[in-house]
Amino acid sequence: MHSRFLPALALTIAALVAAPACAHDPSAWGGLFRTRDFGANWFPADAGLFIGGALGAAVHPQDPSQLLYGTDARLLRSKNGGRDWATESASTMIGAVFAVGFDADGVGALASTGSRIFRFDADAGWHDVLAPGGAAPARAFVSSIATPDRVYLAGAHGLYISDNKGRSWTRSGEGAMPDSAVTTLVVAPASPEALYAVVDGNLWTSADAGRNWSSRSTGLPANHLDTIAIDAQKPKRFWAAASGQIYVSDDAGSSWSPRGKPHPDAGIAIRGIAVSPDEKIFVAATHRGMFRSTDGGQTWYQVEGTLPVHLESGLLLRDPHDANTLYAGFSLSPYGEMWRRAEQGGSLMAQLDPVSLAGGLAFLVFLIVTGIVATRWLMRRSRGIDAAPRLR
Repeated sequence: MHSRFLPALALTIAALVAAPACAHDPSAWGGLFRTRDFGANWFPADAGLFIGGALGAAVHPQDPSQLLYGTDARLLRSKNGGRDWATESASTMIGAVFAVGFDADGVGALASTGSRIFRFDADAGWHDVLAPGGAAPARAFVSSIATPDRVYLAGAHGLYISDNKGRSWTRSGEGAMPDSAVTTLVVAPASPEALYAVVDGNLWTSADAGRNWSSRSTGLPANHLDTIAIDAQKPKRFWAAASGQIYVSDDAGSSWSPRGKPHPDAGIAIRGIAVSPDEKIFVAATHRGMFRSTDGGQTWYQVEGTLPVHLESGLLLRDPHDANTLYAGFSLSPYGEMWRRAEQGGSLMAQLDPVSLAGGLAFLVFLIVTGIVATRWLMRRSRGIDAAPRLR
């Protein structure tokens, strides 16, 4: 093949590949979204990045414009509220980043890939830390309220505590709590501080900062608890979601009562909940999209518009600086499948079924053949022009 036609081949293939992705279509991509009016209107917080899955996010404790963002392919950081994003530690953290978190003082940070825990220090950048088996992939990092250097890790197999900002970890509740993923972790102010963990659909609590644990599910459906959240205004009030029903506790989780009516879809999995200060607006991130209630949970409607309504929402984060600002994450691939693949050490690419792989291969062959045909046509045309008699 003549070298002067290689650019034509490259341009042909590039045009065919690039054409479908000319604009951000929320119906075709996952990603991170933000609302500043408690869920009424949402806008992309990562416009232009075309993220397959938003796995973890964190807001700097002192500066709301600084964000960490774990995706299905890399770790991102923004210093201007999401207008611009930069990839963090591309050579060290390869692949999906499942959980992120800032230190309580905002100086350092933590991140979890599928098999390792990393820490960021200003003088050393991102580096691997000592983490026991079962910690990764982490579901969340939560800073202590009472102890400055303490941080808790909701792990794939149990809960872990660090008293040196995540540089080393010890297991909490071993032998008392199930050896399963901690899907939600809440730290409540108390003396000593109280911990609340959701494991295998049940609520586990510790009144002594993780030394001892007990199951506490009075009023909640056994084995069906999805998530819990502490009330932003009342430290002893908690909210929970189980079997599509919202529950409330006014005694720090000792007992629970239903609030509002169950979601019309009894099989819905609620991954995150947020309740407005006046307790009229409920926002729920679910495996079937984002839902909202404006009458205290009596009726629910799905939030559409800029949100990808057909994708799972697996992340709901409250901005600690603004009660009306929330972040929500969506993913093209099921969150449960991504967690399972990570825990088994498999690649996220293994999720592709044979039909999808065959389709992708056929499309690649089509591009190559089209490029070759176009190039040969250009070559024959050029030869015909060169062979034609020239006028003198």
